[in-house]
Amino acid sequence: MAGRTPGGTVGPGAAEDGDPGRHETAEERADRRWGDLLQELRVAQTGVQILFGFLLTVVFQQRFTQLSTTDRHLYVATVVVGAATTGALVGPAAMHRLLTGHRLKPETVVWASRMTVLGLFLLLCTMACSLLLVLRLALHDAVAAWLAGAMVCWFMLCWLVLPLWARHHSARAERAQAPDG
Repeated sequence: MAGRTPGGTVGPGAAEDGDPGRHETAEERADRRWGDLLQELRVAQTGVQILFGFLLTVVFQQRFTQLSTTDRHLYVATVVVGAATTGALVGPAAMHRLLTGHRLKPETVVWASRMTVLGLFLLLCTMACSLLLVLRLALHDAVAAWLAGAMVCWFMLCWLVLPLWARHHSARAERAQAPDG
């Protein structure tokens, strides 16, 4: 069987990066990673576009003129960060379109992945600002800040801490199973 041999050496047909579970060239790996990234972006973009569209309509509501100066500034910050989020999460599609056919797929995947991570960070900021704005209008300021802060912690747990913990746990398990050598 291709991949790592019992002694730990790489056998014929192993992936170029030494991963014994995949037998693919750099181009095949880039194609697979691009497909995975597109699926992730579809999930994130839909929510961002709906949220951003909603944010754009708020200024046209009659009660908007009744917002405090602080809430108006918070609204403007939320719209700007929402626009930046949209740009970062749509950016990989534009990048792919402009670089297709130039034999840059592996590099495109790396940069698109970085843009996606940036977009997710900006989405966290957009969600925090949106929650704070809405909760300030519905509750007392102090309670709104605590609830928005708690939700930011929740997002960070789901989007950052859990994936990093899983990656660390998996790496530790692989090291424990690796033959001494």
